[in-house]
Amino acid sequence: MTSLTATAPLAAPMAAPAPMVFGPRLIIGLVGVLLAVLVAGLNEMVTKVALADIRGALAIGYDEGTWLVASYAATSVAAAAFAPWCAVTLSLRRFTLWAISAFTLLGVLCPLAPNYESLLVLRTLQGLAGGALPPMLMTVALRFLPANVKLYGLAGYTLTATFGPGLGTPLAGLWTEYVGWQWTFWQIVVPCLIAMVAVGYGIPQDPVRLERFKQFNWRGLLLGFPAICMLVIGIVQGNRLDWFESSLICALLIGGVLLLVLFLINEWSQPVPFFKIQMLGIRNLSFALITLAGVLVVLSAVVILPSSYLAQVQGYRPVQTAPITLLAALPQLIALPLVAALCNLRWVDCRWVLGLGLSMLVLSCIGGSQLTSAWIRDDFYVLQLLQIFGQPMAVLPLLMLSTGSISPMDGPFASSWFNTVKGLAAVVATGVLDTLTTQRLHFHSTMLVDRLGNSPLVDSDAPGLARRLHEQAVVLAASDLYLCMAGVAVALILLIFWMPTRIYPPRAPT
Repeated sequence: MTSLTATAPLAAPMAAPAPMVFGPRLIIGLVGVLLAVLVAGLNEMVTKVALADIRGALAIGYDEGTWLVASYAATSVAAAAFAPWCAVTLSLRRFTLWAISAFTLLGVLCPLAPNYESLLVLRTLQGLAGGALPPMLMTVALRFLPANVKLYGLAGYTLTATFGPGLGTPLAGLWTEYVGWQWTFWQIVVPCLIAMVAVGYGIPQDPVRLERFKQFNWRGLLLGFPAICMLVIGIVQGNRLDWFESSLICALLIGGVLLLVLFLINEWSQPVPFFKIQMLGIRNLSFALITLAGVLVVLSAVVILPSSYLAQVQGYRPVQTAPITLLAALPQLIALPLVAALCNLRWVDCRWVLGLGLSMLVLSCIGGSQLTSAWIRDDFYVLQLLQIFGQPMAVLPLLMLSTGSISPMDGPFASSWFNTVKGLAAVVATGVLDTLTTQRLHFHSTMLVDRLGNSPLVDSDAPGLARRLHEQAVVLAASDLYLCMAGVAVALILLIFWMPTRIYPPRAPT
C-alpha cells in the first residue's frame, strides 16, 4: 500500500533528525520518556480508583469527584492532539522536560489545595501536562531507533495500553490502605525526577524553531481544543446526567461535534496542520485507528469488570483485587518483547498475530460471561492468563501496520492521530461501559423483581432479599457486558480480512 503523502498538501519542512548513534545513551533517554508516560497514565488510573477515599478525605461529594476525573481526562486528550507540533517547534527534549516538570509540580500541589475549586484547577492543568507526554514516546521510537529494533521501541509504547492500566488498582490499594491518600498524587514525584534525568541525558537536543509560530494554525487550536474537551466531558458525565435528558450534555456533545467538524475542515487545507487528514486514505493507518479504538474498549472492560464485580458482590477493597490485575500486567514486561521478536520475523504476518491476540481476548470474555455470584478472586485467574499474550498481540501489530505505511516525515502526524484516538477511545470505553452497566442493571433488576412478585412461595420481607437481588443483577449485567465485549473482538477479527495489507518488518533478522 503506498502512502498518500505525495498528493497531500505540503507541510513546512521539518528539522532533520539530529545525528545520534544508537547505544546506551539513547536507550536511557527512551526509557526516561517511557517511565514518564507510564507514570502519567498511572496517575490518572490510581486517582480514579482511589476517588472514594480522596472524596472522603477532602469532604467532597460524588458529583464533585466526577468533575475531577472529567477535567483531567479532557485536557489530557486535547493535549495529546497538539503536543507533537509543540515538540517540533520547541525541540523534543526541551518540550518533554517542561511537560514532566509541570506534571510533577502540579502533582505535588494537588493534595495541598485549600479547597475543591483549587484542586479542580490543578487537576485540569495536570491533565494538560500529562497528556503531552505519550506522543513524545512514539515520536522518539519512530525517529531515533534503527529499523531492526524499532518494533521493540513500539513495544514500549504498547506498555501504556497493557501494562500501565493493570497497576492502577494495586497502587491505589497500597496508598489508601497503608500509607495515605495523598500518595495517590505524590507517587509520581520520584519516578518523574528519574525520568527527567534520563531524558536530559539521553535525548539529543534539536534546534528551537520559533519561526514556525509565523505559520501557527490558530484557527485549528481554537476549534480543536474546545471540541475535544467538550466531547470528553460530555461522554464522561453523560451517564451520570442521563445523556440527552440533560441540557448540559446536549450542549457539550452537539457543540463538540460541530466544532470538531469545523476543525477537520480547517485541517484539510492548512499548510502546517495539527492533523494531516489525507493520511486517513492509507488503509493500514485507518484500520489501525479503528481497531485500536475497539481493542481499548475491550481492554478497559476486562480490567474494570472483575474489580467492579468483586467490590459489589464480594465486598473486596482495591488491595484485595490487586492480584488479578497484576497477574495480567506484570508478565507484559516479558510478553511484549517476545511479541515484538515474533512480529520482527519476516515470515510472520503481523495480521495473523493480531487475529490470534483478539481470539484470546474473545475466549477470555466468553469465559467471563459464565460468571456467577459464587465466583471469588481465584476464579478470574484463568481469564487473566489468556490476556498475558492476548493484550500485546492485539496492540503491537496495530502499531506495526500503521507506522510501516507512513514516511518518517509524517511521524508527528501519526503520533497525533494515534494518541488522540487512544485517549478518546479510553474515554468512550468508560462512557459505554457505564451506560451498558446501568441499562443492564435496570433491566435485570426489573426482571428479577417481576419474577419475585409472581412467585407465591417467596417471602418478600425475607432479610437480605434486596441485597441478593442486587448482587444477582450485578452478576447478570457483568455477564452481558463480557458477551458484548466478545462480540466487539469478533467484529475486529472479521475486519482483518477486509482492510489491512501485508506489512513486513523494517529490517527483519535473518
